[in-house]
Amino acid sequence: MTENSRENYGRRFKEVRSELDKTLKEFYSPVATHVNNFSPIENGRRLIGKRLAEDVIKHWKINQEWMNTGSGNMFLEPVKTTRTMDEADLSGVPYYSVNISEPNASGFNLLKETPEYYVNFRPFNDCDAYLPIYGDSMYPKYASGEIIAVREIHNPDVIQWGEAYLIVADDTANNLSTVKLLFEHTHGNKLVLRASNPNYKGDTIIERGAIRRMFLVKGKIMRNQL
Repeated sequence: MTENSRENYGRRFKEVRSELDKTLKEFYSPVATHVNNFSPIENGRRLIGKRLAEDVIKHWKINQEWMNTGSGNMFLEPVKTTRTMDEADLSGVPYYSVNISEPNASGFNLLKETPEYYVNFRPFNDCDAYLPIYGDSMYPKYASGEIIAVREIHNPDVIQWGEAYLIVADDTANNLSTVKLLFEHTHGNKLVLRASNPNYKGDTIIERGAIRRMFLVKGKIMRNQL
């Protein structure tokens, strides 16, 4: 395996994943912890490491010749690529019918709630949840009634400034739970939360240490797309 041959590995792993009908999490979690790192790999923006590539190839029994050249069989042996009906019902990303601005008294346990159903929409299949938007503080970016797809951020030091995030804070920040645009503060230990609706004046300043969980809003879908 050479660095030149690995230049095409991302898109070929994507082909394999599509053939197996797997989400990013389903496909890469058996061999890696941070599965979201594979999105730029599949899109050709990052080169996968040699050892990691070997682990993925070995786990899914992918034909090395096909990986290197695109010729021959994709797999070393026949694989089952269709799902049962029960598996299909549980595929995709869970939708939770909760008001994210009103966490319950015991805390915001989003991923421990029982989802109403699952949404299989490939552009957002690397997300952790779909949630409804209430209110118009984020209009026109996100309107009330629309559904956002969120992905949890485990490294709060890596922030895409100006993007929308779901922020869940502890009691030192009044148990704040809100979707807002994030901006850098002059003090590194603080963040600026800002509405995208110009009718909502003023920023909310929050201590980084008060944040319990943080989710990047990857995008939105309309209810008629479900």
